[in-house]
Amino acid sequence: MKSLRWLAFSFSLALFACQPSFPSTVTVLDGDQIHVIKSSERIPLSLLSQAGVIPQPFDRVLFNGTLLPLDQALPDADFAQLQLRRAMPLTVNSPQGQEIINSSAFTVGQALSEAGYPLTAGDLIDPPANTAITTPLTIQITPARDLSIFVDNTMIQIRSSAGTVGEALAEAGIPLTGLDISSPLENEALPVDGQIRIVRVGESINVALEPIPFSTERIESEDIPLGQEDLIQPGVDGLAMVRTRIRYEDGVEVSRKAEDRTVIREPQKRIVAGGSQIVLAPVGGNIPNEYWKAYQMYATVYSPCASGTGGCSYGTASGARAGYGIVAVDYSIYSYLAGMKVYIPGYGMATIGDTGGGPIIETALGVQRTQWIDLGFDEGGMVDMTGWVTVYFLAPAPAEIPYFLK
Repeated sequence: MKSLRWLAFSFSLALFACQPSFPSTVTVLDGDQIHVIKSSERIPLSLLSQAGVIPQPFDRVLFNGTLLPLDQALPDADFAQLQLRRAMPLTVNSPQGQEIINSSAFTVGQALSEAGYPLTAGDLIDPPANTAITTPLTIQITPARDLSIFVDNTMIQIRSSAGTVGEALAEAGIPLTGLDISSPLENEALPVDGQIRIVRVGESINVALEPIPFSTERIESEDIPLGQEDLIQPGVDGLAMVRTRIRYEDGVEVSRKAEDRTVIREPQKRIVAGGSQIVLAPVGGNIPNEYWKAYQMYATVYSPCASGTGGCSYGTASGARAGYGIVAVDYSIYSYLAGMKVYIPGYGMATIGDTGGGPIIETALGVQRTQWIDLGFDEGGMVDMTGWVTVYFLAPAPAEIPYFLK
């Protein structure tokens, strides 16, 4: 009989030892409030109700630090602590607008994920996704964009939510260095088309020597015959050192700019003395006259009725009758030469007594107006002497030699 009692006691003890362990006292945390209740209830919602704690939509409960549904029976444990995490209002700003959500999530990233925001790598979340939620927050979402960066003949594709081009390049590990430039500029917003171009800019300095041409000074000397020149001082080129900055873009030269020019040696001018001494010389042949200047001129011929006036004209600038022995020069130099006696081989003696020419001489004949002379002939006796002739200016020489004959 004693054996049966002992067997029954052992069976009861074993049955009791196999029963699930759960404390009868439960601590309920609701923010700063702590509630301790005794209960055999194991459903969180019931336990909270017994503690006088009413959960709101989006609140969540933790049992001994582990998240559990409000209607799920609590697991076995040596102690029981229920923590009610209250939902907080979160203001979310995104490209779709502003939305206020209530969430009891632990972090910003968890709250956004549970609210259905499609976050991708590179999205900018402010505050960051791992920020713990302890108070109501305002969250800014800037989605990442696909960007194509063209640099060093290569295209690099990235996703970025950077605010400026410079920030996106830094994220891609391609910061601008030195004189490099980007398009758009690094302080500008990301381009609408998502394309960023980088131009590698380099500069070099070139130092070179360049000559400074000397000038020529002409002086008059009464000791040198008219028409001759003597070299008084030879000219010497100067020398300058020029510093030039050369700019390259992607290895191609795009500009050169002289930055500094230092004169190392000043140029020495060339001094030439031109003769003003009148030296008379015989014309030669059977001509008894002496001349003070022999001058090459391009000759044309005319007669009173072949002067280009459309009729016969015997008048001249000097008042003498047009014909043989009266020659014309360009009206721009007539005042210097009017009345002078000349001798032209093949033509003979003549007086400068008429004008003509003008710009047509330079265009039609290709000679300077100061080197043109028009030989007059009597009507019916014109001889074609067109071409270059030597004009001897006969003595006496004028007090002032015309500039074009010096």
